Amino acid sequence: MTLSSDPGFGRLLRRLEGQNLPSLDRYKERCLSRRLAVRMRACGVSTLSEYADLVGTIPGELDRLREAITINVTGFFRNPEVWAKVQTILDAEDSSRPTRRRAWSAGCATGEEAWTLAMVLAETARRSGGALSRRFEVDATDLDEPSLEVARKGRYPVAAAKEAPPGVMARWTRKTEVGFEVSPRLRQAVSFRSHDMSRDPAPGTDYDLVVCRNVLIYFTRELQEELFAAFAAALRPGGLLVLGKVETLSGTSRGLFETVDGRERIFRRSRD
Repeated sequence: MTLSSDPGFGRLLRRLEGQNLPSLDRYKERCLSRRLAVRMRACGVSTLSEYADLVGTIPGELDRLREAITINVTGFFRNPEVWAKVQTILDAEDSSRPTRRRAWSAGCATGEEAWTLAMVLAETARRSGGALSRRFEVDATDLDEPSLEVARKGRYPVAAAKEAPPGVMARWTRKTEVGFEVSPRLRQAVSFRSHDMSRDPAPGTDYDLVVCRNVLIYFTRELQEELFAAFAAALRPGGLLVLGKVETLSGTSRGLFETVDGRERIFRRSRD
């Protein structure tokens, strides 16, 4: 029996209506089945109908389900070759961008990627001179409120920066007793907010850069297509879209973007 044909799945969806959870029917079935199975075993039940009856009655289970579904594997400058390429592109374009750059970190989890994006933009601004606060701003969004709380604090263990360039981290963070925290200079440029990309409109428009990495792989093809169109609409003509290493454009979305670097999954919104 597939997940979609299991009557317990429809029952679970009805039980979860109105809860601050992702749209479960927009996830790839295989990925979602594995995550639901983990929570079912933890609750000692073997069917989705049984789990639907329990999920709202066990203290903390909704939070645990949300955590199981929205897996947050991240780090500062994860896949550093991608960020090096983005930095090169931004540096080359900086002289033609007299106004403030705007960026969106979609599905920012606990914030490491959003802060990385801010650091890359800050490096370009630093080399160009001028007040940092006037050079860029980052909207960082995620559905998981506990993750957003971590992101807003901007405090991380040393291991979170294992792939980061040391010089960059030294400029934009300061040491703490157990790790480091993002500097106040950077904090003023980044805004974290709750957002469900499967339901909510983009938080802004005319972005120069949208970064959404290792999120779309869990969604159905239909939702992926919707999100590619939403990203294109949120970007200014010529703006950049950065995806995860195993994600790429498909279907009609290919006509919305031009490939800048296929290996690093960097695309540019078509100017037409």
